[in-house]
Amino acid sequence: MRRLEIRRHAMTKKGPARGRGSHLSAAGVALAREVGSTLGPMDLVVTSRSPRTIETAVAMGYAVDDAVDMVSGYVPGVIVHHDQWTWPRPYETYAELLADSPAVTEAARSHLDLWMRVLDSVGDGAGALIVSHGGSIELPLVAALPDVDRSAWGPPFAHCDGARLDFDGSSFTAVHLRRAPTGLTP
Repeated sequence: MRRLEIRRHAMTKKGPARGRGSHLSAAGVALAREVGSTLGPMDLVVTSRSPRTIETAVAMGYAVDDAVDMVSGYVPGVIVHHDQWTWPRPYETYAELLADSPAVTEAARSHLDLWMRVLDSVGDGAGALIVSHGGSIELPLVAALPDVDRSAWGPPFAHCDGARLDFDGSSFTAVHLRRAPTGLTP
């Protein structure tokens, strides 16, 4: 059994302090530290190339093994940036979009391919961490577990939220949604 932890990056600076790539704010660093203290050891850590994901992994206490290109979970003409926050049942809406849109299916497949490459790079009993972006975790999560009851999954992933997936070598066997502490966000 292997485990894959997928997390959204922490909060970024706003306004002129934001900078190129949206660097983490002090509150973002504090949240990432808190979340990192609960995750345990990771044998492989992968982020997007965006500074906010790299900084989140480092603030969590991990060295980044690889920073890779990740497609957006927002699909032009189908899923607009941060649309998921307006959907009353976001995970069911993702499932419907997966069934109806080849472009959405392709975006999910791209993320799942990355998840599988990461899992293929670690041995049995190992854990891997991917730090990604909002909208880029929910979609492949629904695609990875199409037959799971998602009715209690709640809202889309906020900063440092994510999921831990158990993988038996051929398929995902369980998902555990993991929400970040709320007292540290502004």
